Amino acid sequence: MQGNSDPNVELLDAEALVGHLVPDGSVYAFLAEHRRRLFPDAMFADLFPSGRGRPSVPAEVVATVMVLQALEGLSDRDAMDALRTDLKWKVAAGLALTDEGFHPTVLTLWRNRLRGSAAPERIFDAVRQVVAETGVLAKRTRRALDSTLLDDAVATQDTVTQLVSVIRRVRRQIPAAASIDVSGHDYDAGGKPVCAWDDPDARNDLVTGLVNDASAILDRLDDADLDSDQAELVGLLALVAGQDVEPCGTEGTWRIARGTAPDRVISTVDPEARHMHKSASEYRDGYKAHVAVEPETGIITGCDLTPANAGDGPVGVALLAGEPPGLEVLGDSAYGSGPVRADLAAANHVAVIKPWPLGRNPRLGDDQFHRDDFTVDYHAGTVTCPQGQTVKITPTGRTTFGTRCRQCPLRDRCTASQTGKTFRVGEHDQLLAQARADWRNGVGAENYRQHRPMVERSIAWIVANGHRRVRYRGVERNRLGLSLRATAINLRRLINLGLHHGPDGWAITPT
Repeated sequence: MQGNSDPNVELLDAEALVGHLVPDGSVYAFLAEHRRRLFPDAMFADLFPSGRGRPSVPAEVVATVMVLQALEGLSDRDAMDALRTDLKWKVAAGLALTDEGFHPTVLTLWRNRLRGSAAPERIFDAVRQVVAETGVLAKRTRRALDSTLLDDAVATQDTVTQLVSVIRRVRRQIPAAASIDVSGHDYDAGGKPVCAWDDPDARNDLVTGLVNDASAILDRLDDADLDSDQAELVGLLALVAGQDVEPCGTEGTWRIARGTAPDRVISTVDPEARHMHKSASEYRDGYKAHVAVEPETGIITGCDLTPANAGDGPVGVALLAGEPPGLEVLGDSAYGSGPVRADLAAANHVAVIKPWPLGRNPRLGDDQFHRDDFTVDYHAGTVTCPQGQTVKITPTGRTTFGTRCRQCPLRDRCTASQTGKTFRVGEHDQLLAQARADWRNGVGAENYRQHRPMVERSIAWIVANGHRRVRYRGVERNRLGLSLRATAINLRRLINLGLHHGPDGWAITPT
């Protein structure tokens, strides 16, 4: 059942005795005064529907601890140490000086219940409601989008380690799998298989044995009666057994595949983490945090977390759902695809987004033509090349100049193909061409340079205090962690802007 705070002040109440030591204008002092208003009991009533059992820790206390934990970047155990020994935390949570707090597993329980509820991000939403009530964003019509990669909380596993790990787990958790004869490895033994790793034949023999063991287990469990957890584990085994291997010579032999699967599972401990290249030479394994920020105030208006290989554009558009039309959306080229621009236009937003760079043919010189040197008449359905040759666009969007290129004096600047220039017009070609023209002409450039850097600062706030590495496994757990971090950042930012509660509700008074 849900617990409630006692409205009567205790004899050794921390706020009454040492509240004056907590700095004014800090998150701690603000929560001490307003935690009940921000996080009322009714806001969490659905998490404890039963009226029986031992009362939970009061909602205002747990919510306050979660916000402060996200603010300082502490583990559950360290957060409880702070609640027990740090005067600022005691004052913020409304505890007595002698209160020993509660067990760290209470935080785990509350996160699990929040995650399984209809509104897992209600703490973040509560602060967003404060933002709406203050009207601080009422006349601010810009939003900046960005994302950052977050490192996962587990070690990345190679192909052999993943196969051994998941086979071992299947045999441990599904009795029918444990009875199958396997020969690739002693799965009851710990550690990585013994192998002459420098010998290709030895490596292939090991991989063959592991894959064949996995296949035998999958065949035996094909029609087995499994619960949801077991079925998910078997699905993971099938995925791992097929994602990194390829046939090797004779039938039934396998080797590690050359290349990397596009959506490769990198760890059986955290199957939702993914591999992502930040640049050609730098990569990370884990997740990606996406944010939408109002650039003048620094308020985070939306956030989400995805596997690291998820595209920025569609997630960025989703973060603007519910926003009023007419926003000026600022973003880098990761948000510059045609579908994203089309979605923003459909929502009546103005995209000030750096366009994708035009591709260059390495077989042509520095003075080569690019696609914007061609004139596309979208109404007539034609393309005209720099030499003045006009060709009709086919229904598939393909335009072939063919024999017109044979005697063209500009051919060496246009195409290296023996059959002539081929020009393709995609579904969003006109939208992309207009975006490139606007960028060249400086449309929105001043606003982009002035306002977009604020989202980089917000990203820096998000990953500070050890938050570059996620604390949990899986998208949903870490998504909740990101929303709590955004809550703490927004609350701190609002306080700095002059947030207070008066007779008319929440308001911002510039300091």
